Amino acid sequence: MEELLHASLAALDGEELPGRDLFIVAQYLVPTEAHLAQGCLAASGIPAVVADDNLAQAYSLIAPAMGGVRVLVPASFVQQAQEVLAAMERGDFALRDDADVSGTT
Repeated sequence: MEELLHASLAALDGEELPGRDLFIVAQYLVPTEAHLAQGCLAASGIPAVVADDNLAQAYSLIAPAMGGVRVLVPASFVQQAQEVLAAMERGDFALRDDADVSGTT
């Protein structure tokens, strides 16, 4: 049991999950926020996946107990992903209220 706890804590610190080559770079209680982060990472060229989103959506009351919804990236993209997520949190990718998003010029 103690080994499982240490493995879980190590995963939260950006260490590799046992038996996998994906790392946790972010966790959210709301699945939509995790998908926004994943989309931001994908738009930046970083392969990312969302895990546990369906479970958290179906059983939202246990989402905090299970650690929320995880965003995972391959080991070689961890630092780049953390930088992109930090920029997202700072609002570097936010659109102004009057931004033209129609795609026409």
